[in-house]
Amino acid sequence: MEEFLKTCLYDRHVALNAKMEPFAGYWMPISYTGIIEEHQAVRHACGMFDVSHMGEIRVYGKDAVAFVEYITTNEIASKPNGKVIYGLFLYENGTCVDDLLTYKKSDTELFLVVNASNVAKDYAWIVDHTEGFDVLVRNESDDWSEVAVQGPQAETIVQEQMGIVLTDLGFYTFKEVVWNDHDLLISRTGYTGEDGFEIYGDAYAVAEVWDLLAHSGKVLPCGLGCRDTLRFEASLPLYGHEISERITPIEAGLGSFVKFEKPNFIGKAALLKQKEEGIKQKLVGIELTEKAIPRQGYEVYSGETLIGTVTTGYLSISLDKPIANALINAEFAKIGDPIFVLIRKKKVPGILRNRQYYKKNYKQ
Repeated sequence: MEEFLKTCLYDRHVALNAKMEPFAGYWMPISYTGIIEEHQAVRHACGMFDVSHMGEIRVYGKDAVAFVEYITTNEIASKPNGKVIYGLFLYENGTCVDDLLTYKKSDTELFLVVNASNVAKDYAWIVDHTEGFDVLVRNESDDWSEVAVQGPQAETIVQEQMGIVLTDLGFYTFKEVVWNDHDLLISRTGYTGEDGFEIYGDAYAVAEVWDLLAHSGKVLPCGLGCRDTLRFEASLPLYGHEISERITPIEAGLGSFVKFEKPNFIGKAALLKQKEEGIKQKLVGIELTEKAIPRQGYEVYSGETLIGTVTTGYLSISLDKPIANALINAEFAKIGDPIFVLIRKKKVPGILRNRQYYKKNYKQ
């Protein structure tokens, strides 16, 4: 029988009667009071997630920036210290190893945050590409825990409850602070479409943060169920859905995070060729005209022609509409065209649309 890990907050989730399920090798809370209530709390007030299962990998050394520039798609060298940079690891064929956040601490130290399900794979892949670079790579995932506090009231509540000034943190920046004798790293990125913060520390620190905010009565504990509905509405990708080892960033609509002006990065040649020749598949949005729910893997048709599959789909909580992302044959990816999604042996009609389902409310 497979054994699953527990985060430092596991007992607190159980005490709150959370629905627990295995995810990325951990027992994780899927919901507490219900996905809809938790989703709406983040959209309109403040919610908090245990994301201690995420992976943290540190890169040190004289060539730290040059190395991470080589193994990721985005540009890092010109960014100031304290900046967070979104990017992707690619295979030589241009498809995605994973996506990640790079925290630039200095020219000789970078902190990489990767998806929980890919930690071992990512770490091995990074180490395999260190030859020729003066760097040290360390997997610190077991040393860190993390909570994400999200929603329009997040700044006010966290400042009030923790006594930490956050107004100086811009979007996609971070800082390190000492709080109650704990070292914390706090960033402002979010994965929900709302303003919010990620608070990293050791297990004792993060448990203390969780208890303070959860007991304040102002922050609703939220599970991974609504984290997925929130990120999907905000058109944010999830590995294994909108990006994977069979999808390139260009096909996934993430071309703005690929900096071709860099001298070199893994996968660059393949993506340049794809840009020149054109993509054969494309990630698109779908809106159904009937209230059926399109799930990952469901087939998408243009008339009688199978053109692709759904990558993520929901009855949107914010829009009250059935919407989906789908990876389809690029020849059929014309906005406004009619399509069908095969749901329980029935072809449910819909149209192709953009993936801007919800306007993000980040602090700029």
